[in-house]
Amino acid sequence: MPDITKELVITAHPSEVQIAFLENKRLVEIHQEKTTEQFSVGNIFLGKVRKVMPGLNAAFVNIGCDKDAFLHYLDIGPNTLTFNNFLQGVMAGGKRSLGAVERKPVLEKGGKIGDVLTAGQPVLVQIAKECISTKGPRVTTEISFAGRYSVLVPYGDKVFVSQKIKGSSERKRLRQIVSGFKPRNFGIIVRTVAEGKTAEDLEKDINQLLEKWQQMIEKLVRATPPMKAATELDRTSSFIRDIVNSSFHAIYVDNKDLYDEVRNYIKSFTNEKDATDIVKLYKDRSPIFEHFNVAKQIKSSFGKVVTIKNGIYLVIEQTEALCVIDVNSGNRVKSSNSQEENAIQVNLAAAEEIARQMRLRDIGGIIVIDFIDMSTAANRTLLYKQMNELMAADRARHTVLQLSKFGLMQITRQRIRPVTTIDTLERCPVCHGTGKIKPAILIEENIENILDFLFQKQSEREITIELHPILYAYFTKGLISKQMKWFFKYKKWIRLRENSEAHLLQYKFFNKEMEEIILWDTQPQQ
Repeated sequence: MPDITKELVITAHPSEVQIAFLENKRLVEIHQEKTTEQFSVGNIFLGKVRKVMPGLNAAFVNIGCDKDAFLHYLDIGPNTLTFNNFLQGVMAGGKRSLGAVERKPVLEKGGKIGDVLTAGQPVLVQIAKECISTKGPRVTTEISFAGRYSVLVPYGDKVFVSQKIKGSSERKRLRQIVSGFKPRNFGIIVRTVAEGKTAEDLEKDINQLLEKWQQMIEKLVRATPPMKAATELDRTSSFIRDIVNSSFHAIYVDNKDLYDEVRNYIKSFTNEKDATDIVKLYKDRSPIFEHFNVAKQIKSSFGKVVTIKNGIYLVIEQTEALCVIDVNSGNRVKSSNSQEENAIQVNLAAAEEIARQMRLRDIGGIIVIDFIDMSTAANRTLLYKQMNELMAADRARHTVLQLSKFGLMQITRQRIRPVTTIDTLERCPVCHGTGKIKPAILIEENIENILDFLFQKQSEREITIELHPILYAYFTKGLISKQMKWFFKYKKWIRLRENSEAHLLQYKFFNKEMEEIILWDTQPQQ
């Protein structure tokens, strides 16, 4: 497999940070983080149980969000009873060690929510899913602190190694290293990126997580719910923590403060001297997303219709329950090929773009894809295998099912945040966003009104009007043209200029220096 050039392009705005992930200069992921966002995945809150719902076997918890958080019994950790007792002691100003609390029985999987929680009870929860549509955040009582190489789990006691680390000797090595300095009453999950790391790297990472734990406990002393107890890394840092490795080519940042933060964060989890050299401060005048062709790729990738190549296109419809993707061949038909050969070629090209679109838009839940019908079982199997391979790089948990007899492929993909939506439509210069245009008969009157305003109110000396060729002909043809009538009326010659790319009823005004005069308010909307 050829080497892939991986780059991050990060742009900072006053209220938002946008992160573009490029592979071989092609946009594969886009992340947006509001700097004012409080209820992000991973944040930990001291909440208060507002209502217990036995019928749902769940509870609604007030964590300070507009919508109460949803806590299902299946999202309650096995040691929640013990942790609740520990929390009560901390909030009362008592001992702050996990070992100071007597262990309670481990909860059964088929238990009842009413046996664990009661209305008005304080409870420590962590956001597992952000607010999506009309639903509040989904939370869990199984608190964890994620680091670069490990995850710290209170009352876990065991050491687990990521299943993605395949070598048995490496798994054994990591388990032995971590077991040697694992803190008492804590469990450790060793992450995939820990493969090949030294004991020093792992110990430093775990110690940093323990510091975060202690800081949270100090905040909980005599605290009153609802309140934020601990904050997950911002989206930029957590993204870097989870994906950046030695295979990355560069990280470009257009803000000096954010540039320093990214460099310092990378320095905090690596001892390699040159590791921070991949972070580069972008100083050019043109916007960073335009320089790296990100803006253009966003415009072409986030519409309802996504064009691939050779006329192939996708129609993507996002609903409340699922996402439906329709594959269309367009004019991609080679006469030299059979219908079956054309179908498999179109489907394979579409599968590559669909895998990218799921990552790019962060589409979660159920995805149903309507591929071009194929009659050969071998081709259907090939498409299924290709989709699995294409989605291997997707960090979200997913399951791909074989094509049904109707030619539909079903995919489930982990959803923890709302689908990324970017409005790629631009304001129509003819209707100005209303969806309606003025009657053609009023165009002349409206242009004259604008000319009156420009000559009398703004004292413009020279005016040039840029028009569609049809409008240009309408105003210039005839023995005494409309243009000539304007000369008699205003005692000034108004130059007219054709623009074949303009909309039929579109026109623009320019001053003597040929600078466009923007006059939205002089063109009333219908």
